[in-house]
Amino acid sequence: MTTSPALKQIADLPKRTQQELKALWREYFGVEAPGYRRGFLIRGLAHRIQELTYGGLPPAYQTRLDALVDGTASLTRPRKPGRRPLHDMNLLEGTRLVREWNGVLHHVTVIAGGYEYQGRKYKSLTAVAYAIAGTRWSGPLFFGLRKGSVKRSAA
Repeated sequence: MTTSPALKQIADLPKRTQQELKALWREYFGVEAPGYRRGFLIRGLAHRIQELTYGGLPPAYQTRLDALVDGTASLTRPRKPGRRPLHDMNLLEGTRLVREWNGVLHHVTVIAGGYEYQGRKYKSLTAVAYAIAGTRWSGPLFFGLRKGSVKRSAA
């Protein structure tokens, strides 16, 4: 297996002096390096090298990030009139939720369009909570994503 030039360059970053890192920063970003710690410079340069080698974010993601940075977008999704709040949950795909219930750890993974639990897809956390507890629960409350009383015991 051959190592790509980009990976070799990234692996060599920690061996560079602070002055060399700053020079690389100027080369890759076109501006003076910020006065941050060495570890930040290394991570920033590694990210930039990967971005230039393998491509950056898809345009839709970049547009969303730019809107968040300049304040024209919000992290929470707008609600339709008359709909209940979405509990301000914006969980990223791949996020794992863990809940102990009756002495057993239950792992739920956020997937596109819902949640995966024990190989099955669920549309809501409430449905997953019902599958685990056998009784009606607010899914966000059950998994500790919303404030409230979670003192209900596992009977």
